[in-house]
Amino acid sequence: MLKDQQVGAVLPAQDIARARAYYSEKLGLEPENPDDDDNLQYRCGDGTGFFLYQTSNAGTAKNTQMGWTVSDVRATVQELRGKGVKFEDYDFPGLKTEDGIATMPDGSAAAWFLDSEGNILSINQTG
Repeated sequence: MLKDQQVGAVLPAQDIARARAYYSEKLGLEPENPDDDDNLQYRCGDGTGFFLYQTSNAGTAKNTQMGWTVSDVRATVQELRGKGVKFEDYDFPGLKTEDGIATMPDGSAAAWFLDSEGNILSINQTG
């Protein structure tokens, strides 16, 4: 029933105006519903999208909440850094970033960053 349906992420934002500015200025995204002041709907590639809603629970998750698949993670990281995005560094068993990017044994790569609300987002490249 659901396997053929589109899916999207839902992210919390403590300050919806701050989140709108971050997603616009840093990530180059504009909401489909620019007149709303308590939630924002975004569309990305292939009909996918995500929803940001205002709540005091924002920034409490300690896991990756959403990610984009890109063809060149290094180039994307460089471009986003140029806009002021700061990438996280991790050193866990089986996962270590170098210059903000983790390269997996299968050749895939990933990088993680926090949005203005403390949500953990990722950029991923398949191997």
